[in-house]
Amino acid sequence: MRVLVLGGTTEARQLAGLLAGDARFQATLSLAGRTQVPAPQPLPTRVGGFGGAQGLVDYLRAESVQAVIDATHPFADRISANAEAACATAGVPLAVLTRRSWTAREGDDWRLVRTMDAAAGALTDLPDTVFLTVGRQELEPFLDLDRRFLVRVVDSPDILPAGAVVVLDRGPYTLDSEIALMRAHGVGTLVTKNSGGDATAAKLDAARALGLPVVMVDRPPAGTAPRFYAASDAMAWLAAHLSPTAA
Repeated sequence: MRVLVLGGTTEARQLAGLLAGDARFQATLSLAGRTQVPAPQPLPTRVGGFGGAQGLVDYLRAESVQAVIDATHPFADRISANAEAACATAGVPLAVLTRRSWTAREGDDWRLVRTMDAAAGALTDLPDTVFLTVGRQELEPFLDLDRRFLVRVVDSPDILPAGAVVVLDRGPYTLDSEIALMRAHGVGTLVTKNSGGDATAAKLDAARALGLPVVMVDRPPAGTAPRFYAASDAMAWLAAHLSPTAA
């Protein structure tokens, strides 16, 4: 079976490892190319967009793709929407491999918002310094705010709020390291997206331990494709779509 994995996440890399070791599947991993130095992958990899939904339709047909797994970031809503539209047009089965959302726990002080603009607006009455962990492409709403910012990103951003301190780093993080970072920079408020998963959850534990408010940007609405939270479950879904001869 020819499989296309839309990746760029830990979950995609886990699935790629399973696919690479299974002779039933001929899989390709597609990365958007937004990370300058992506992690090594166990599958043949293409980098760059498809040119919208129609471009993806053309690719699926040209490569005789028989199934697609959308394992992109939970906030990659445009890519996910294109995948759903393209697979519907091309008649290719689609499933989503993602991570579970974070949920507030006892002791958390979360301010839930729907958009990054709303997150910027929510800072009006919250303490300085603001720790931004929203990705380098989501900084524009914060550019004109009269606040001190600590910005953590994987790659250097093209734009920054004036005077922002930048930390270039990639998870996973530990509770102790997150507490130390927040204390060293005098962080008073954390702003993050509800990306879920374990790799970066320690910042929420640290905010809870330090009694800091968290502005949490909720995920975009999910599509209609079946959703899985483990690579093994996505593999089982793929196996169920194998033709009798391939199986």
